[in-house]
Amino acid sequence: MKNLSFNNKKFVLVQNSKTGKVNSETLFFYKQERDLVTADYQGGTVRYGKIIALLENDKLDMLYQCVTDEGQLKAGKALATVSFTESQKIR
Repeated sequence: MKNLSFNNKKFVLVQNSKTGKVNSETLFFYKQERDLVTADYQGGTVRYGKIIALLENDKLDMLYQCVTDEGQLKAGKALATVSFTESQKIR
């Protein structure tokens, strides 16, 4: 896989679980230093959220936390596999 850079990238959700609070109105703003990837996110049903992750090859091992628009605190762990669209954008 080619070198990945999440630095100064903006993402929107493509798919989420049925219990997930994030939706297509949520914007993610990423930063990266070497293998450390962080993001702030908000919008839709999320007032504010934060991600901290380690990137290894095509895997992002992530911890996330957020406050929803209903005032709930949410937190969890996820493992994401990074891929590319046909136009070579990060998915």
